[in-house]
Amino acid sequence: MSLIWTDTLEIAIELAETHPDVDPQYVRFTDLHAWICALDDFDADPSHSNEKILEAIQMAWIDETD
Repeated sequence: MSLIWTDTLEIAIELAETHPDVDPQYVRFTDLHAWICALDDFDADPSHSNEKILEAIQMAWIDETD
């Protein structure tokens, strides 16, 4: 399965599994961006993200950890 920037829930699930000890509420967008791009299944252009996309992924990640 290949992930792209709009796969917010799937990316959030992968991040929760990859970084189980991290509170996503306190993750900086620069770190979030790097972690997303490092996911094995991520296959999108890193330059196609923006603050709105990163915020949506972060919110989905927060929801996953609640």
